[in-house]
Amino acid sequence: MGRGIAVDDSCIRAFRELKGKPDVNTVIFQLGDSADSLLVEDQSNLTHDELLLALPADQPRLVLYDLPFASADGTRHNKIVSICWLPAATGPRDGSAYGQAQAALADALDGDQAAIIATALSDLDYPRLVAQAG
Repeated sequence: MGRGIAVDDSCIRAFRELKGKPDVNTVIFQLGDSADSLLVEDQSNLTHDELLLALPADQPRLVLYDLPFASADGTRHNKIVSICWLPAATGPRDGSAYGQAQAALADALDGDQAAIIATALSDLDYPRLVAQAG
């Protein structure tokens, strides 16, 4: 799909399910062994806290998360955010590969996802996610 990373068809199906099924709000992706293809690792319905617990402490991941929030006037919203999780243990090669994978996934999807790069769990605290999604 360009950018050197192939987005597996299962990734596109998982995105469509995320948009269409109320029991799926999180899709976690990982690069395949050769780091040239993006694969679905997990599809779940996670709270924000469960999402943070699901991220490996020492391995990068990509996440699509349907973030629920309320605007200042109290109107409820949902926004799909694309999170590139690059914990401190991530080497430069993996960091670059996951950055390319996030871009390739965005190219392959029909949607308007806020792209977030996180290197620590504090980068993903709820108010920050809402501010970046807005």
